[in-house]
Amino acid sequence: MTSWMTRAAGAAALSLISLGAATAALAQDSTAKVATMTDWSVFADGTPKECWGVSAPKETVNTKGGKPVSVRRGDILLFVTFHPGKPGEISFSGGYPFEPGSTVALDVDGTAFKLVTDGEWAWTSGPDDDVKVLAALKKGASAILTGHSAKGTQTKDTFSLRGFTAAMDEAAKQCQ
Repeated sequence: MTSWMTRAAGAAALSLISLGAATAALAQDSTAKVATMTDWSVFADGTPKECWGVSAPKETVNTKGGKPVSVRRGDILLFVTFHPGKPGEISFSGGYPFEPGSTVALDVDGTAFKLVTDGEWAWTSGPDDDVKVLAALKKGASAILTGHSAKGTQTKDTFSLRGFTAAMDEAAKQCQ
């Protein structure tokens, strides 16, 4: 198994836990929420400790064959997850199964990155990329993630980065 696949498998299990907590928190039912920084929420929970910042998109555009289409999607969330002593890990839940073997394009104010996909999740290819993406997100105003579903739909999700840096600083602090 390649290193990103090993990481993806571990992150998938971890992110599913995070997704449940984040979804509940977004619905105001979670006790794990520790802060809200403009468009980003911060959570801390568990043993071992896990902390994360999460946001939902401000805009979503779904197209097929270049034409807008209406599609049903699950939770669409952009995460940065922290563990004690480690840098943040970037993950994205697209709310649908991605096309097998595809990547998700991440554009942060004109700086491009690629995320690898597995099922409904996408991640950077490793810790070095996490550091680069995190730095770009901290400097940026918006992040656009473009993916392709297994059914041939292209999705374009735009996330605000207002409050991102403060939220990441708080999430990292919570996991010291």
